[in-house]
Amino acid sequence: MKSDKISEAVVRRLPVYLRYLQELYKREVTTVSSQELGLRLDLNPAQIRKDLAYFGDFGRKGIGYDVAYLIDKIRQILKLDQQINVALVGAGNLGHALSNYNRYVKDNMKIVAVFDSQPSKIGSNINTLTVQPMEELVKTVKDLNIRIGIITVPDSEAQRVADYLVEAGVEAILNFAPIIIKAPAHIRIHTADFTTDLLSLAYYLENEAGKEEEEDVK
Repeated sequence: MKSDKISEAVVRRLPVYLRYLQELYKREVTTVSSQELGLRLDLNPAQIRKDLAYFGDFGRKGIGYDVAYLIDKIRQILKLDQQINVALVGAGNLGHALSNYNRYVKDNMKIVAVFDSQPSKIGSNINTLTVQPMEELVKTVKDLNIRIGIITVPDSEAQRVADYLVEAGVEAILNFAPIIIKAPAHIRIHTADFTTDLLSLAYYLENEAGKEEEEDVK
């Protein structure tokens, strides 16, 4: 790796590259150029080459990238060459959906425990997992070497859940609650805010409607 300080934007693009490369592999495509990657992913080929060059020299001039080799390298970079255990807190509709999806994804990032504070949900099953009470979270995280926590609880409970996860020893949190949670600096937090993304789309719809009205006036 050429630099210990890789930008978040670069890291976030790596899974995009990996997903498309895996599609190529399924179609038995053996090599791909940065130009084709850029075309298919709507990215600048030079940016793709620069992103990958942070981690090594993976391509060959005039040939491109070996698809299988690059898949292995990106998986190593993302630490997906090892199983990463994940805990999910919140056994509601979103929690069920994420657990069901994760069961069928052939990857090494696995939801291995689900927790909830509601008595009606504790003891119920989501696929092969039994919903556990919050009181068991700290011990389970330590016992199963869980490194990532997913929060799918209402916003009023999210910070408390984050505190539990930090106490248990997780290294990163994916937060689906529509609030900003706080954690020590060494804990990586990503927030997936569906509501904000959806509401922001209205701005563009309004603009499009405004353009149509202006054209009608003309």
